[in-house]
Order: sequence, then structure tokens, then C-alpha cells
Amino acid sequence: MLVRKGKKRIGDILVEEGILTEEQLEEALKAAKAENKKIGEAITDLGFATEQDIAEALSSQLGFEYVNLSTVHIPDNVLSLINESVLRKHLMIPYAFVPNTINQVKVAMVDPMDMSAIDDFSIVTNLLVVPSVATTRDILIALDRYYGDTETIKAAQEYAREREDLAAKLAEGDLSSQDVQSSPVVQLVTSMVEQAARQRASDIHIEAKEDSVRVRFRIDGSLYEKFTYSIHLLPAIMARLKIIGGMDIAEKRKPQDGRFTILVDKREYDIRVSVLPTVYGEKCVMRLAQKKALTRNKSELGFSPSELQAFDDILKNPNGILLVTGPTGSGKSTTLYTALSELNKEDVNIVTVEDPVEANIDGINQVQVNVKAELTFASALRSILRQDPDIIMIGEIRDGETAQIAVQASITGHLVVSTLHTNSAAGSINRLINMGVEGYLLADSLVGIIAQRLVRRLCPYCKKPHLITDTERRIMGIRADVNPEIYEPVGCERCDNTGYSGRIGIYEIMKITPPLKELISKNASVSELKQMGMREGMHTLRQSATMLVIKGITSVHEMIKTTFEN
Repeated sequence: MLVRKGKKRIGDILVEEGILTEEQLEEALKAAKAENKKIGEAITDLGFATEQDIAEALSSQLGFEYVNLSTVHIPDNVLSLINESVLRKHLMIPYAFVPNTINQVKVAMVDPMDMSAIDDFSIVTNLLVVPSVATTRDILIALDRYYGDTETIKAAQEYAREREDLAAKLAEGDLSSQDVQSSPVVQLVTSMVEQAARQRASDIHIEAKEDSVRVRFRIDGSLYEKFTYSIHLLPAIMARLKIIGGMDIAEKRKPQDGRFTILVDKREYDIRVSVLPTVYGEKCVMRLAQKKALTRNKSELGFSPSELQAFDDILKNPNGILLVTGPTGSGKSTTLYTALSELNKEDVNIVTVEDPVEANIDGINQVQVNVKAELTFASALRSILRQDPDIIMIGEIRDGETAQIAVQASITGHLVVSTLHTNSAAGSINRLINMGVEGYLLADSLVGIIAQRLVRRLCPYCKKPHLITDTERRIMGIRADVNPEIYEPVGCERCDNTGYSGRIGIYEIMKITPPLKELISKNASVSELKQMGMREGMHTLRQSATMLVIKGITSVHEMIKTTFEN
């Protein structure tokens, strides 16, 4: 039975726990009053404490159970107790009946002392509430997991009721932005993006099939089907995305690109939208980038101590070219932005030219390519060289002209960092030579090449050890007398039954040493460059991935898939 404890303010509890100072509490109270927010929200917005800090403090001070909802399976009879809108309004979710009782239910809440929320729940369900504490993010993810489908289905059903009117307007070409704004499709699109962000998706694919619309999320590099809608929803979804992405809603025959930003759980996401006409209608792909996630500490990227040392050594060069290579989605931008953030000091002038600018960094001058205005990588670079730069970042070396300017800039005393689409560090050298850069100039300008990939991390809660097989031993290059404990994926509630959770980088770092410079100037083959790189201390992508398998961070299957060409 719910015992109503003496009313104690969250702020006072956090001060008692030593999480907040009195001054911080006063500031948070003023901010909460001015912006009409709850005190907990004001405290996290100001950065004085995390949601986790607040939840654990409430749990320890008031004796409420702390629950990690990602580890809990909520039965259907608990989920059906109350409408989702009430739960979202109060940020709460029921997750279990209290054992050996008939009228008590455990409810995870952000604020377990919110009596109006508890009363609302009790009045609707006629049950006694036993509050537990959970973080806001945990509750929102759980609501998405258990009620997300019903929310989007409801929006789709509401739209179906309005469809005849909307279809008539579409046929007449009289679909105004106001019609789309007021449509349930607005809620559907917003809900779709929010759910993708909470599930750590990097892309959302909306695809037209013959009689349905399929929505898939790319999570940790793999696509998972999430929703299926009626094909009649497609025109309105596309119209909505074109409006918020700044595209032409009347144009359906040409590919279009746009972008917009959205706040999800107080985190800003930059979303790039690409629309492509297909046989059954337009297909849309949205790429989600969390602005703050692109700039991290080097230690978070997955470098081993020796790789970190090699990376640091390359960044110490006052001039030269540092290349980061790999396919799309291999984390090149994150590595480059991390390097730039570290080099970003008051006494250096950093200028970038990108297509598009993926994250804004204070103190760095960022230029966006604009082909219509004849602002290409090459033309922008020529202008940048007159801006007295110390460090230049080129989003991507795509052609011989850009490559030539990059080499000239590095030889004249600038540090140039850029990306290239190649499979290996050694392959990048031949690519630049094929673009028309002379071998002797390249040997003089290159200081380092980093090839990288992302491998999925095994879920730490459900991975299981297994005996290494002879085939695995051969692939990993492990001697017969060595028996490391390696792990394989299983799947549980916490990892959405995929067996994996999150990703980590694997790297092939080639420091351009004098022996390598000599080979480059002689236009040596990729295999010769690779062999020399390994003699000079380079680990291949396959070797880096093997180390992660031996440490139990990833699986053999993931290693083979990611480093197949190696």
C-alpha cells in the first residue's frame, strides 16, 4: 500500500546527497519558475546533475526502489491498465503487479512524490500505486517500446478518416502547408523520428512498396523493420517531410535533398533528408546526427594505447596531410571532428570546407560547399589559402584538382586533414597517385593515414563464451596452443534481442616513416606499401578486430563481416 511520505523537495534531497550546492539549487529554482519547468528538469538542463544522479538520490533518500526498465519485461495485462496519453503526461509506466496482492501495481516514475500523477493513475485503474524511481529517458524509451506502435497506428487511423478530403486536395494540387501541419501525419512523422533517436538509429528508411509503406531503422549498422503503413499514407508523409526539410512539395519526379533540426529529450539532432522517386512512389532516407556526438574524447573512439600514441604523434606535425579513410558510415567524420576539437586552440586558425557541415564547433571557421554558387571544394580551398590558415579540413578529396591543392597547401606549411573513400591505408596512396598527384610530392606531404571501420559491440548482459574452433583460429591467426575465451551474441531485453549494443572503432594507422616515403616516391604497389607499413608498426584492420574479439568486445562473425576484404 502506498505510504505518503512527508513531502520533501527533490532539490533538498540532492543537496543532502551532496549532488547540488545551495547556490545551484537557488539558480535551478529560479530557472524552473521562469521557464515553467519541473525542478528536476531545470537541474538537468543547467547541467548540475544527470537524470541518473537524481533517480539514485531519490531512491537512496526516500527508500523507493530504483528500476532499470531496459531489464524489465512488462506483461500485456499491466500495459492495458491505462491509456498511454496519461502515462506520457505524467512520465510514468506500470511494469508489474505487486506479488501476492490483487490491487497493487508497481509504477516507475520520474518523480515518485508526484501525488497528482499517482491520484490520476489510481482513479482510472482503481488500484493502489507503489511508486519506483526511473530516469526520464528510460521511461520514454519504455513507452516507445511498448506503446510506440499503437501511437503511430492511431495516427494512421486518424489520417485514414481524413484521407478522402486530403486526396481530393492532392489531386487538385491544392495541398497547402496548413493542411499538412494540421494532419495526424505530423504526429506520425514526429513520433517516428523520436523513436528512431531513442533507439540510437543512424538512418530512417521510408520505402514505397506495391501496396504498403515500410519503415526501417538502421541501428548499429543493420536495418530493422519497425512499421508498415497503408500505401495511401505515403503522399502525406512525403509532403510533411518536404515541408520541414525545405523542399518543393509539388516536385515528385526529381530527387531532392533537405535538412531540419529537432529536439528529442533535450538533445538536438540534425537530420538530412533525401527523397528519391521509385517505381511505387517516393522513397525517403533520413540521416540522424546528434550534434554533440560528433565531438568526443579520443579515448572514447576505441583506440588501443599504441594506436592512441600513433594518432597523437601524427597530430603533432605542424604541416602535412592526415587522411582518414573508409566507406560511408565508418565513423570518419567523428574521428576528424575529434582531431579538430583537440587542435582547436586560441593560437591557431582552423578553416574547414565541407559538404555539408555536419556539426558546428566554436572557434572553427566552417565553409559549406555550394555548387550552384560555384563554391566547390577546389574553389573554396583556393580562397581559404588566402585566409592565413594553420589547419585546413577538407570534407572529402573527390577529384584530382582538390588533391593537388591539398598537397600544395601541406607543402607550404599547413596541416591538412581530410577523408577519402578507400578500403585500406595503403590503398589511399595509390588512389591519390591515380588522381594525378606525383609520387614524390605525395611522399613529401603525407604524415599519416588512418583506415577505419565500426564493429558492433556484444551486449554485455547476454553474450556467452564459446570454445574457439579451428576455422576461427585460422581466420584470427592464433596459434594452436593458445586458447582465448571468445564470445558470441545471444539476445535479451536490453539489446532488443539483437545480441549487440553500440559500436566501437577498429583502426589501421599508417605513420608515414622515411622507408614508406621512399616507397611512395617510387610509386610502389599497395601490397609493398602494406608490408612496409606493418614492418614499421602498423596493425591491419583484421588485427585490430581480432584484439577486440579476444577481449570479448565483439564477435568473430562481426570481425569477418567488417574486415572481409582484409
